[in-house]
Amino acid sequence: MRAFFAKLLSRDKIEDKDPMKKLLIVGLGNPGPKYENTRHNIGFKVLDTLAEKREIIFEADRYGDKAEFNFKGRKFILIKPSTFMNLSGKAVRYWLDKENIAIQNLLVITDDLNLSFGTLRLKAKGSDGGHNGLKNIQDLLQTTTYPRFRFGISDEFSKGRQIDYVLSEWTSEEKEALKERLETSSELILSFGTAGIQNTMNSFNGK
Repeated sequence: MRAFFAKLLSRDKIEDKDPMKKLLIVGLGNPGPKYENTRHNIGFKVLDTLAEKREIIFEADRYGDKAEFNFKGRKFILIKPSTFMNLSGKAVRYWLDKENIAIQNLLVITDDLNLSFGTLRLKAKGSDGGHNGLKNIQDLLQTTTYPRFRFGISDEFSKGRQIDYVLSEWTSEEKEALKERLETSSELILSFGTAGIQNTMNSFNGK
């Protein structure tokens, strides 16, 4: 495990010399039609929107569905893990290693109960916040220092109903509001890859 993490850190200088900088964008969710439109699957939904805008399609691959495109001298590799939420780290670790991507060029997209609906928040590091997908990524990468993009789904559920809430579908009002939020999320990802995390945080956080 230590050797794997050391390998990630050692890639920094290699990536700087690569004219086609690669980024790994992982949207968290659960595979299958049962979960497609649930709050927990916002990571998948964001990547689906970005793929549609770039006119690319996902294809089944190791540990998930994969799509990729080039934009402004950057190569964006999109992954929707097929491992189910609680084992998301398997896909993240595999694709980081396979594509030889530096950990600062990883972006994980996840739902967040602690943010109001539609709030976007990009961070360079942080705890798992009780999120099982982030917890598994943290456990397998042995670090909390990787960029993550949290999409607020609010906490409008009664006591003891958290699981039911995150695995339930959006309300009709939320579905309508999601259209703009997903468009903005796509722009955030492109900005992350081209303008850098700090500039993107300044431009998108809380908007």
